[in-house]
Amino acid sequence: MLDYLYLYQDWGPFVLRVTLGAAFIAHGYPKLFKMFGGVAAWLDSIGIKPGKFWALVIGVVEFFGGIALVLGVLTELAAALIAVVMVVAIVKVKWGKAKYIDLERGGWELDLIYLAAALTILFTGPGAFALDTYPFLRY
Repeated sequence: MLDYLYLYQDWGPFVLRVTLGAAFIAHGYPKLFKMFGGVAAWLDSIGIKPGKFWALVIGVVEFFGGIALVLGVLTELAAALIAVVMVVAIVKVKWGKAKYIDLERGGWELDLIYLAAALTILFTGPGAFALDTYPFLRY
């Protein structure tokens, strides 16, 4: 009866990919272009050294990885790198704090959702409307 829904099975990964990509563009942009020094100093203060190097890595993965996800270019690589950033954020920064979002203590709930979304994209592929699916752009 609902066999027609299989015609749209590529839409789920598409929606997830574009949404996650947009979220990470929004997270990465300020890290790279507005508060790079503050992020680097904060990373140094929590023991992730050298802070400038890791701030650059995190900013590039989040901003350019987000762009890659939105466009569907190097989708699996971008999803894998974002998943790694989220694992480090959960384990190194958020572990032992409140599991739910708490403005004072932080929390790992949203990071876990981002991790699950990135892994879903990694395992299912880019879905519909991805530049990866065009033969001349396939890597």
